[in-house]
Amino acid sequence: MRILDAFGSLASALLAGIVMLAFAILSLFVTVFVVDIAASIARLDPADGFVVLGATILAGTAIIAGGMGFARPEEQT
Repeated sequence: MRILDAFGSLASALLAGIVMLAFAILSLFVTVFVVDIAASIARLDPADGFVVLGATILAGTAIIAGGMGFARPEEQT
């Protein structure tokens, strides 16, 4: 039974990783759109590389900030 539990845990971790990767890619696309719209509202015309760089920085920091709550060790009660 323990071997089946281990495979279940592995499958669960892989599925969670795939879902998190999909959401990270989706959030990057949305952030690229938001940065591009914000630049056009400000009447700026940045190069596409700078739009992607700004969106990547924003999406990456949001992902890191969202995962920080999981990195804290459990407190002993």
